[in-house]
Amino acid sequence: MRKSLKLLSILLVIAFAVSLLAGCGSSAPEKKAEKRVIKVGIGLNEQSPQYKGLQKFKEIVEKDSKGRLEVQLFANSQLGDDTKMMTALRAGTLEMTCPSTAPIAGLDKKWMVFDIPFLFPNEEIADKIVDGPIGQKLLTSLSSHGIKGIAFWENGYRQLTNSVREVKAPADVKGLKIRTMENPVHLAAFRTLGANPTPMPFGELFTSLQQRTIDGQENPLTTIHLQKFYEVQKYTTLTNHFYSPFVFMFSQKIWDTLPKEDQEVIMKAGKEAGVYERKVNRDMMKESVIALEKAGMIVTKQRCRQ
Repeated sequence: MRKSLKLLSILLVIAFAVSLLAGCGSSAPEKKAEKRVIKVGIGLNEQSPQYKGLQKFKEIVEKDSKGRLEVQLFANSQLGDDTKMMTALRAGTLEMTCPSTAPIAGLDKKWMVFDIPFLFPNEEIADKIVDGPIGQKLLTSLSSHGIKGIAFWENGYRQLTNSVREVKAPADVKGLKIRTMENPVHLAAFRTLGANPTPMPFGELFTSLQQRTIDGQENPLTTIHLQKFYEVQKYTTLTNHFYSPFVFMFSQKIWDTLPKEDQEVIMKAGKEAGVYERKVNRDMMKESVIALEKAGMIVTKQRCRQ
């Protein structure tokens, strides 16, 4: 009897040990998809092509996740400027933002390639580069900075405005105090022309133009129109001096906590919404020239590429 009990005890111990070993050898359970809120912040207003792209993103995500993922949109720099929102992504306190490439260069100098003046002769070539292997390599490189690159969207070709004089040639830029982004290539380009480039957050730009703290600024036509810069600027020159993409991005910290199912929904929606946003942006660019002239701006169509 005693021998039988001893044998039974040994068998139970062996069975328990085998079950533990089997458990150690099995893969970790997949993260379960659950209801989640995704907050997205941008600097532009609700009429911008970028915001319309975010609305499309929200529509696709909420539909494909069957409402499990809720996307909340914040425009007009409500969550801070591009740099602050990128910092929040890296800290894991904000899910998404969509800055232009210039502030990203503060994290990684390879992104300064987009700040070379007159780099892309047209939008078709720009699309091939950002949607091809080069663009994908740049998006992937963001992971080392705590950011998951989702897709390239479009800000567009940047144009020059000011309240002092019509700019018909590079020499006309001399002496103008121009707001630029805080980017060394942008600053160097305008200093070379004899201007006085002045970096400042986008949220402070309209007031600075209104108070004549600065003479002018440079942004794509849709931004000039929709932010109502025509109320505080008289002259626009179609310079096309920089092509500026937007980069739709996600916090790597938060991304790593998402189940694969949710990651796929977000990635797919980000790319589809980006295609939609580019089309809206290009359509609105054409309309913006007419709108600015109707608003009383003098639009100089001769490009200063000399």
